[in-house]
Amino acid sequence: MQTFRALSFILAVSMLLMAAASARQLRTDFYNNTCLNVEHLVRSAVTRKFQLTDITAPATLRLFFHDCFVWGCDASVLLASPNNDAEKDHPIDLSLAGDGFNTVIKDKAVVDSNPQCRNKVSYADILALATRDVILLAGGPFYHVELGRRDGRISTKAIVEHGIPLPTFDLVQLNTSFGGHGLSQTDMIALSGGHIIGVSHCSHVFKRIYNFNLTHPIDPTLNLSYARHLREFCPRNMDPNKVIDMDPTTTHIFDNAYFKNLQNGSRLFSSDQALFTDLRSRPTVNFFALNNTAFREAFKTAMTKLGRVGVLMGSKGEIRINCTRPN
Repeated sequence: MQTFRALSFILAVSMLLMAAASARQLRTDFYNNTCLNVEHLVRSAVTRKFQLTDITAPATLRLFFHDCFVWGCDASVLLASPNNDAEKDHPIDLSLAGDGFNTVIKDKAVVDSNPQCRNKVSYADILALATRDVILLAGGPFYHVELGRRDGRISTKAIVEHGIPLPTFDLVQLNTSFGGHGLSQTDMIALSGGHIIGVSHCSHVFKRIYNFNLTHPIDPTLNLSYARHLREFCPRNMDPNKVIDMDPTTTHIFDNAYFKNLQNGSRLFSSDQALFTDLRSRPTVNFFALNNTAFREAFKTAMTKLGRVGVLMGSKGEIRINCTRPN
């Protein structure tokens, strides 16, 4: 455990240093001389994929978040291991939807089908662009994506659980996790708003609705009507892997309803609800619930900062030919 904590600390410091250096080099026009229409190619592929299934948007967004929070935004989450020892083999990442991986693979194929662009654009940049585009298609804000990332060659599941914030975290733990990547409390709250779309598993809510503590079987921060709904959808003996919507109102629309539902206690994860129950973060939740424009602007800022975490540049990475293995 001490070894993992030391490794996590070293990784966090390294990511902050790399982010500071990379932020000065990533740029929106990075491919102007090599693949001028890369954004159009990615967006066209993402749009086709988005029209096929509602899970495309949350799956891609979650894939990008998990990638950036472990080794940095280097597409290492896509790498496979013959020994099942890669990031995506960790139990936390096993729930990453295949649609996210499939979106990136299809986008790369479309980009590489253009002779000018073939093997010129990294998977890391394609994942960043695809994430922006699915958010936009779901009704979220447009933001310019900084480009120039290289793909990583390292992927191990050893530090995944020490990088990814858990659905049981309180505010202090969330701030520590996000702060280690150069993200502020406001950034963290804005990024948490991404939980407005997508699904999770019943296993993540069982404790809150059946066995919270000896005094309260149901988490008292849960809206009672919502808790009853969760109990109906996730019976005690139900398969814990059964999926349930992350948001009870606008599941497929990216808006600020996430924060309104925090106000009335209708959020699936206790880590989400902690943003409202903790008085230190409640004012920001109330502000975003009242002002969708402010939330969208904060989300754009936070996504740009997230996209700089642990970025590899030049010879420190590569442009992977196959998404699942280093060149």
